[in-house]
Amino acid sequence: MSLKTFIAKPYARMVTKAVMRRAQDPVATQLCVLRQLVEFGGSTVFGREHKLHQVHDHAGLVQATHLRDYEGFRPYIDRIIAGEKHVLWPGQPLYLCKTSGTTSGAKYIPITQHSLPNHIGSARRALLAYIAYSGRAEFVGGKMIFLQGSPVLDKSGLIPTGRLSGIVANHVPKYLLKNRMPSFATNSIPDWETKVEAVVGETMTEDMRLISGIPSWVRMYMERLLARTGKRTVREVFPNFSLFVYGGVNYAPYRSSMETLIGGSVPSVELFPASEGFIAYQDKSHEEGLLLVVDNGIYYEFIPTSELGKPSPKRLSLTEVEVGVNYALVLHTNAGLWGYEIGDTVKFVSLSPPRIVVTGRTKHFTSAFGEHVIAEEVESALKEAMDNLPCEVAEFTVAPQLTPSDGGLPYHEWFVEFAVPPNDMQALAAALDAAMRKRNIYYRDLITGSVLRPLVLTPVSRGGFAALMKARGMNDAQSKMPRLANDRRYVEGL
Repeated sequence: MSLKTFIAKPYARMVTKAVMRRAQDPVATQLCVLRQLVEFGGSTVFGREHKLHQVHDHAGLVQATHLRDYEGFRPYIDRIIAGEKHVLWPGQPLYLCKTSGTTSGAKYIPITQHSLPNHIGSARRALLAYIAYSGRAEFVGGKMIFLQGSPVLDKSGLIPTGRLSGIVANHVPKYLLKNRMPSFATNSIPDWETKVEAVVGETMTEDMRLISGIPSWVRMYMERLLARTGKRTVREVFPNFSLFVYGGVNYAPYRSSMETLIGGSVPSVELFPASEGFIAYQDKSHEEGLLLVVDNGIYYEFIPTSELGKPSPKRLSLTEVEVGVNYALVLHTNAGLWGYEIGDTVKFVSLSPPRIVVTGRTKHFTSAFGEHVIAEEVESALKEAMDNLPCEVAEFTVAPQLTPSDGGLPYHEWFVEFAVPPNDMQALAAALDAAMRKRNIYYRDLITGSVLRPLVLTPVSRGGFAALMKARGMNDAQSKMPRLANDRRYVEGL
């Protein structure tokens, strides 16, 4: 047993005990967080405009702030990018996290000196919780691989900019540097195809014990690893591989195929990180749900999904939520986001401590591989493709194909009912794919990284959608075909 492994167990128990003490009294803990937020935020441009210094409780916060998505914050973000200080949070952000855009293209989410520990410390807590409750710390004594974005930041502006995982990679604790892989140089390779081969080359002879990343990317790494080594399973290459850490997508569709690659089941820890803040993590493998991070720079509100779209939806605090109800998640953070609608929906499975499961997005989406494709992206991409290749579309929807019958790479399948079909169906598919790559950087990366193949366009016979909706009792004036889904339930029967 290594010294790190020996020390990790009592340390993990100590940290996890302190975290759980605060989580068992989440209402009081959240009130402390709220008071800290308004104390710091009250002197900012936003704080003065909204009189945050007068906020003392949840009711006051609701009265002082209104709900915003990124577009609502964009004027403030633009002022930050231009160099203005004390806009949303005292001083300037340390970083701007570039993430997938909505109607405005790329989004730039501030990360401040106060919010950075939320991103780093919460991930650390998740691993310590696993050690505390499982009693297993063997992975601490070996190598750990984190498949993530490049740590090379864009410093052309006043504030360094990059992907969240790349920003966090610049702040790896010293005690992990010798264990962490891949190397900084390999992690900085921009092309995923080249990068994954370099990662395989660096890790294939190491004592790899922890592997972390989005399941689709990890699967690709494992396939390349086995091809390179000639082994049948990952366990043959890494006999001490003992923990898989993931986030971003539901692992369930991947579990069976991943375990075949691995050569058996392996303990896993699920994370719920976001550019706006680290929200929750799986702290107990035998209990459902992820532990909400209530004490680390985020104050939460919850909107019943039944209230979405109303002029003044109910905005609930932790004192008012119920188990089993779907809520849209709203954040107030020490990065300077106030009343921020993050777009995720959650459901509580326990209240003390508060544990949640992620139930989806506030809008229909496709994110089977972590790409977070939204309706506006597919609709505008289709319009662009049709402008260049004239045709008329009666109806369409998009669904992921995880297990193609030909055994090839998965893909997005576009089911399109044409009123007037294009002269060249393949040309339209290619134009659609190019338009999607422009709109969604994650989709583009998955294509260029050979995790997905280009989209497949499947024509639907005239009347096909109407017949399907009628068969499902959706043939009234209020019903419409979802543009996107994260599975194939809407396209079965087309």
